[in-house]
Amino acid sequence: MNDRFKLLIVLSFGLCSLFGFLSCSDEDSDLVGNWIKRSDFGGPIRAFASSFVIGRKAYVVGGYTTKKRRLNDIWEYNIDQGYWTQKADFPGTARNAAFAFASEDKGYYGTGTDATNNYGDFWEFDPDNNQWTQKADFPGGARYGVTAFYLNGTGYAGTGLGTNYYMDFYKYDPATDTWETGVSIQGSKRANATSFIIDNKAYVVGGLNSSGYPTDFWMFDPDTQTWEQKAQIGDKTDDDFDDDYTTITRLNTVSFVINGLGYLATGETGGLNSYTWEYNPITDRWTERTSFEGTARTGAVGFSIDNRGFVLTGTGSTSSTDLYFDDMWEFKPRDEYNEYD
Repeated sequence: MNDRFKLLIVLSFGLCSLFGFLSCSDEDSDLVGNWIKRSDFGGPIRAFASSFVIGRKAYVVGGYTTKKRRLNDIWEYNIDQGYWTQKADFPGTARNAAFAFASEDKGYYGTGTDATNNYGDFWEFDPDNNQWTQKADFPGGARYGVTAFYLNGTGYAGTGLGTNYYMDFYKYDPATDTWETGVSIQGSKRANATSFIIDNKAYVVGGLNSSGYPTDFWMFDPDTQTWEQKAQIGDKTDDDFDDDYTTITRLNTVSFVINGLGYLATGETGGLNSYTWEYNPITDRWTERTSFEGTARTGAVGFSIDNRGFVLTGTGSTSSTDLYFDDMWEFKPRDEYNEYD
């Protein structure tokens, strides 16, 4: 497995918290947004799991836990009543760093790694029947750290790391269980990036490649089947707008969408990264918000339902101590910061 994917010694530059035991700085309290701790995730502690949302229910599947033991369980979150239910175990090989997306009524889960082997298989989860079905293999071959999303009845999956870093994308038709080659993302190859959907367009950001942390940022339009480059996430111009873009780059981050705005939280950039950033697709600009207030971590999962964004699970381990999480946090982007929530 790539060394970047191993657990890191927690040495973050400018983090607002150290293992969550120190309060955020006065500088962070000037930012807008508030993190609120919610009821814990129902399953075991874990990191590098996958998640998808069907209707008003979220699902978390797989990942690894203490002693790097891989997991094959799946848990369903009922946002209306605030509880978790375990569903039928994933029947394939237990793994982490797999991709996932959801159609209107099914969840999809594929690729990943168990540190010894990478996988290229692909599965469908039917929540109504609580049943898994193996589908046509992912055509890009065995890899992990793939980015995936679903638009207009079609699933898209690409990038990742196997024998190489990749930038290819493939299209999946759930109605016919067939894959075809799609349009590759432009710019940098990458693995362990994230994606979010706003106004029926997909945005892919972050990750890692052999040269470091990509700063290029791309939007995919399913109507034209084209990628459009957006403003980079580093200080790349002579203009003022990106002067503070020094903490957006990262891998193994989570993203979610609230009221038409995209959010990044947690992850790693050499050390653990707790900075939270908000993306406005109309202005193509990023704004820093209150840093994640839980223990600093990487390999978490995130999702949004009904304009509510959540971050849960992950790891903040050093090389000598297992430190995995089962806590869940909700971000309120327009609330004032309150360290006591």
